Amino acid sequence: MRILIVGAGAIGGYFGGRLLQVGRDVTFLVRPGRAAELARDGLVIKSPHGDGRIANPPALQASALAPDYDLVVLSCKAFDLDDAIASFRGGVGAHTTILPLLNGMKHLDVLDSAFGRDRVLGGQCVIAATLDAQRHVVQLAPMSAITFGERDGAMSERVTQIAAALGGCDFGVNASPVIMQEMWEKWVFLATLAGSTSLMRGAVGDILAAPGGADFMLGVFDEITTIAAAAGHAPRQASVERTRGMLLAEGSTLTASMFRDIQAGARIEADHVIGDLIIRADEAKVPVARLRVIYTHLKTYERRRP
Repeated sequence: MRILIVGAGAIGGYFGGRLLQVGRDVTFLVRPGRAAELARDGLVIKSPHGDGRIANPPALQASALAPDYDLVVLSCKAFDLDDAIASFRGGVGAHTTILPLLNGMKHLDVLDSAFGRDRVLGGQCVIAATLDAQRHVVQLAPMSAITFGERDGAMSERVTQIAAALGGCDFGVNASPVIMQEMWEKWVFLATLAGSTSLMRGAVGDILAAPGGADFMLGVFDEITTIAAAAGHAPRQASVERTRGMLLAEGSTLTASMFRDIQAGARIEADHVIGDLIIRADEAKVPVARLRVIYTHLKTYERRRP
């Protein structure tokens, strides 16, 4: 299976690099700057599972694409989605499947419009990773997995083939018949964590130690859970218990990548992670006072960001 991974940043670089290490046919689609870095230093991965360096990983730019990839793995940030679509469109052939690993749901509508719903799987990943000052991929915690599936729940032949192509690495591969439910559950957790830690500018433990901190985070969680329920995807009990446990862990240093991006003065996914929830809440007539405060805060940051 020929796999095109759009981007060789923290997420795409990690999963693509691990696939290359076990001999899979992977090519990175990168911008000129990243192409120069990979040609000079190789793809360097630092991980609890073992470090690695892949010299001269297969990489090309949009102008060199041909429509002969079986799978396109999309690992960009939501604010780069339009540019990413323009860049990888030339690699999409008659039988290409697109697997997006973005947060939230808004990107599915955009990809459906650009390529047709039948091409686009549901998908998500679990990994804590970043690029360090040397532009090396650094995995911050041991967990890593990709979960994907047909959005109608069918266990299709292409899902089985993709699972085989992605398997055999040090990350989990889960072909799911309930991928939309799993995407919603991740969105509920992620938006609660990102919204709370970004607004309060602190880790979960710091917020819990502040007056009203636990009530605020659980209130955000309840608002988002209600939105998910209105969409027909109320989080299952195991997900609720797992999320509450992480939000109520005293002394926890857990933060969201959105908070870390704010600290670094970087771009954030305010509209995709929080704003789209508010739109869905309004459509369902669900009151979301806490989410509105969070969103105003994030948009103020975006306005002030150089």
